[in-house]
Amino acid sequence: MATVVELITYPVKGCAGTSVDSTHLTPAGLAHDRSFMVVSVDGVYRTQRRDPRLALVLPTVSADGSRLTLASAEPESGHGALHLDVTTSAPRRDVDLFGATYQGIDQGDEAAAWLTDFLGTPSRLVRVPPEHDRKTDGLTPGTSGYADSSAVHVLSRASLAHLHARMAERGAPPLAMDRFRPNIVIDSLPEGCQGEQVADWAAEPHAEDRIRRATIGAAELGYTKLAVRCAVTLVDQEAGARGGPEPLRTLAGYRRFSAGGVVFGAKFAVVRPGKLSVGDEVAVEEWGDAET
Repeated sequence: MATVVELITYPVKGCAGTSVDSTHLTPAGLAHDRSFMVVSVDGVYRTQRRDPRLALVLPTVSADGSRLTLASAEPESGHGALHLDVTTSAPRRDVDLFGATYQGIDQGDEAAAWLTDFLGTPSRLVRVPPEHDRKTDGLTPGTSGYADSSAVHVLSRASLAHLHARMAERGAPPLAMDRFRPNIVIDSLPEGCQGEQVADWAAEPHAEDRIRRATIGAAELGYTKLAVRCAVTLVDQEAGARGGPEPLRTLAGYRRFSAGGVVFGAKFAVVRPGKLSVGDEVAVEEWGDAET
């Protein structure tokens, strides 16, 4: 059986993730996932594409979402942890996410000053408003906070192992799973599954691409689309800097998507919210053909 081996939430878009043993899957993804976003003073989103030092910001959110802590992965830098009371009642402001306009709640000058100093560029911190009603695209309708697109990103260890094997042929060392910033990491999927026929459980690379409906714990996911990879995968998450051409160089050789770009992992919408825990079985209810 395939099981969940890791759950990761990213409270602040582009910043480091937090692994949890259990969490609640909301309609917008894992609890607090991408509920905050760093923006320019003009409200334009920041990501690791242009600001790789975001990877060195370690955010944690209290269970009820009322407190946010920003800490540095560089203890020698002198940036002490910042503890914030999260506001959801401040005036809304326009924010830009990939050219689309949404609303954000500015979290104040103290957060802005901390991020500006740490990133070396004028920045503000905003939170998704409670009335946020973003609609996401793909095969299954859904919503999300400030994620790039769909609410949940699923990736299997088998897919990463296969990538590492191909990289080794080029003489390239393996990369950590965090390069791909998944929400749910699974240990394997059924090998050779087509439709409702389920073969032996085995480590088949990229089988997550063919899941169309799956239940995990008390929750249900519906497939939206493949995860198109970008320059964020080039960022060494521990160094907060670009680390070379991998994995995009290798992925370009065998994971090119006909619609454009290279793909690795799959995106899902939340069909039924519920509790998720490490160790939960991934029960695939419906399979489809892999996109090409």
